[in-house]
Amino acid sequence: MNNKSPHVAQRRSGPRRASLALALLLLQVAGCAPLVVGGAVLGGTVMFADRRTTGAQVEDQAIELKAGNRLKEVINDRSHVNITSYNRTVLITGEAATDTDKANIEQTVQKVENVRSTVNELAVMLPSALATRSNDSLITGKVKATFIDAKDLQANAFKVVTERGEVYLMGRVTEREANRATELARSVSGVQKVVRVFEIVTEQELADSAPKK
Repeated sequence: MNNKSPHVAQRRSGPRRASLALALLLLQVAGCAPLVVGGAVLGGTVMFADRRTTGAQVEDQAIELKAGNRLKEVINDRSHVNITSYNRTVLITGEAATDTDKANIEQTVQKVENVRSTVNELAVMLPSALATRSNDSLITGKVKATFIDAKDLQANAFKVVTERGEVYLMGRVTEREANRATELARSVSGVQKVVRVFEIVTEQELADSAPKK
């Protein structure tokens, strides 16, 4: 699933770092977080410069909300689940108490209206500590900042989710963009692994779907 690429270290000036921090703050205020259930996050989606249709973005938000509500009836304090939907593909991350819980959680999500497919990355273990989740949030912010800083990527084309130092990347991107984003994410301090959950399109498909000027 992952392409191994060499790490790329990038230096930033003081003003550059401040600009990145401001950009990240704006993204967070706009709601770029996934949904959390049982200690997990549900947030909205930035529609500006997003490669999904407006309808798909609305559907993704609805999927996250519905999945979160239904999971409240399935899981307990022993599980910590994050739900992130992109173009109706749902990434399930976090920790499940047992293999049975892991399967039940995925089955519940699969039954939500408009879900096209699920990627179940739940680990069977005790819920992560708050300190771990805080560190994951920091890593997510650093990865997003690296994408914003890159001259050859459209940062808003990607969703970034981090669990226990493992970074999951989602988005409707070309093979070049997928490889570049993977390379950049791996260069970020604290990242243990990068998992690609991309929808790969050709350069021509991307050009055809771009808004007409």
